[in-house]
Amino acid sequence: MALRWIILFFGLGLAAAKLTGETETDVDEGHDWDIFNINEVAGLDLLEGDIDQEETFSRNSIIGDKYRWPTTIPYYLEDSLEMNAKGGILKAFDQYRLKTCIDFTPWKGEKNYISVYKGSGCFSSVGNQHVGKQRLSIGKNCDRLGTIEHEFLHALGFWHEQSRADRDDYVNIMWDRIQPGKENNFKKYDDKVSSALGVAYDYGSVMHYSKTSFSIGSEPTIVTKIPHFMDVIGQRMGFSASDLTKLNRLYNCTKSSSFVDSCDFEEENICGMIQGPGNAEWEQLSSARGGPQTDFSNMGQCKGKGYFMHFHTASAKPGDRAFLESRLLYPKPGAQCLQFFLYKTGADDDVLNIWVREYDEANPSGKLKLFKSISGGVMGSWELHNINLNMTQKGRVVFEGVRGHSPSKGGFSLDDINLSSTKCPQHVWHIRNITRLLATTPAGGKLYSPRFLSPAGYSFQVGVYLNGTRDSPGQMAAYFHLTSGPNDHKLKWPCPWQQATMALIDQQSDIRQQMNMHRMVTTDPDKKSSDGTEYYWDNPRKVGSKVTVSDGSYYYRGPGMGTSAFITHSRLKSRNFIKGEDAFFVFSLEDISDLQISQPLPRSAVHADASLMMKAVDQGARQGAADNSMLVTAVAGSVAAVMLVVSMVIVGNAWRMRMRRRKQESDKMVIIQDMFGFMEANEHQNNCHYSMMSG
Repeated sequence: MALRWIILFFGLGLAAAKLTGETETDVDEGHDWDIFNINEVAGLDLLEGDIDQEETFSRNSIIGDKYRWPTTIPYYLEDSLEMNAKGGILKAFDQYRLKTCIDFTPWKGEKNYISVYKGSGCFSSVGNQHVGKQRLSIGKNCDRLGTIEHEFLHALGFWHEQSRADRDDYVNIMWDRIQPGKENNFKKYDDKVSSALGVAYDYGSVMHYSKTSFSIGSEPTIVTKIPHFMDVIGQRMGFSASDLTKLNRLYNCTKSSSFVDSCDFEEENICGMIQGPGNAEWEQLSSARGGPQTDFSNMGQCKGKGYFMHFHTASAKPGDRAFLESRLLYPKPGAQCLQFFLYKTGADDDVLNIWVREYDEANPSGKLKLFKSISGGVMGSWELHNINLNMTQKGRVVFEGVRGHSPSKGGFSLDDINLSSTKCPQHVWHIRNITRLLATTPAGGKLYSPRFLSPAGYSFQVGVYLNGTRDSPGQMAAYFHLTSGPNDHKLKWPCPWQQATMALIDQQSDIRQQMNMHRMVTTDPDKKSSDGTEYYWDNPRKVGSKVTVSDGSYYYRGPGMGTSAFITHSRLKSRNFIKGEDAFFVFSLEDISDLQISQPLPRSAVHADASLMMKAVDQGARQGAADNSMLVTAVAGSVAAVMLVVSMVIVGNAWRMRMRRRKQESDKMVIIQDMFGFMEANEHQNNCHYSMMSG
């Protein structure tokens, strides 16, 4: 009898551990981890919680130029880093390039560089310490984009916001609620030794403590004098506008590394855009016959503002064309991302073509290259489009509207155009009426995106708990799922090292002012179920659940990975995440398997290591020249030193070749049979199906 019960319980345990489409793994272990929570759990006792420096270090020296890095900073990613962290660090570098003049480049032997590793928490020194290898830790749970940006801001020379000389004008420190022995973390510093760079106190800084930092319990240790900002301080979404102002002032930035252009059409000169050759024209309007009634930038909220560009196809003849061309642009050669909002009210066969007109000596009047044609699709709403371009020299972006033959009630409208030298997100998910959904969806109700296809051919979707899971209500949760798709028979399983990026868009007009909420998860092919019998990222047909769609078709959804603390509702309302009742997510699923390869050491470092080895061997050989075994050791050591140099050169060349190939292949798409229910890269979709989950 006892044995029968043991077998029964063992069988129930296996059943409970079996992977399904409802299985969810929380990368945050159910916590909304801040930097200081992570470091406290790790047992770290650092200056101000995450600064790897002695408290006696002179604060005013940080103001000095000698603690500035060059605007292009050498970095080295150590092998100890988790794969998701490596991908996150590279994404953080992209944000620095987009919004500042700071760039990062792999270490090539420069005297001083930042070496990033997986320590026991998240921490950094402040400023360039001129120690050669300056280490910065991105440990477990430190791989949020805002956390990485925070630690690199320390390395660039920034202290925490609440240590400013004027902080008592803006916040009250509740000393009786601070953990004994941690009071020194709340010191403020005289403005003679710590500069605010002429920027007002910033509650929204990514460098500000959260309200409960170093608290004995759950009561706040920092109380803002304006109550509205209590739930704003401590954000780890990304740079605030003031963070960027200070960083750009500190490093004398006049332009960013990868930003090219932005236009919201508010000025009469329409950002220097021109009407190209054609028998129709684009107009600058605040409302259009047939729609839209407002622009996207302001949504009609600002009197005397709110303009967009409109081509009224209803008044044009079939075949009429209208060209709207940007000013002359000089982007970095290579990939660029064109982002804009489009409102369509015309005929299904009206076409919007996106061209690039490039100029060179052979083509002084410019040569046109077509990148995208848009027709049909969603009508009567502002939709976000992301289009990858490839400009190699100076040129213009050209929007060509073409009148079709079917009846039209309106036309094309454009607003909030941005161009940057980076890769576009692969997919857009437009959630309509999210305000209503937030008001009516219970905790545990899960909204699923459409299924999308990655460049490598993997099918996936994202599930969002708008009002949180039943175990963690009151904040948005988000989980990434692989799904069955048309390429499964030729893909690698378990799915190896694909990094999913889920980003909720802060719908600011200028991309540099956006504070998007990002979370990344990476598919580890070795991860198993809790009982060790199944691979977590195996083919969803093996480890997933069958999902039947309303039209009778079906697919399989694999287990999910994400966070129950994606964004709090207070932060959701603090920016333009919701605009005109709608929200936009963008998703990418990228192959980061090349990051498994060790970043090569510079040849100078390899030769230095080899020289030390040779020197040690040579000294040993001289001391024991009479000993034949010592002579053999000397020869073997010399050979080893030579082999070290050769092997590192080979590895370095392989790494560089793979990185170049990764860049070249980043925009290539898997060619698949066109199938209903899938969205290919850079297409967008509205709400998908909704279901109740246990949470």
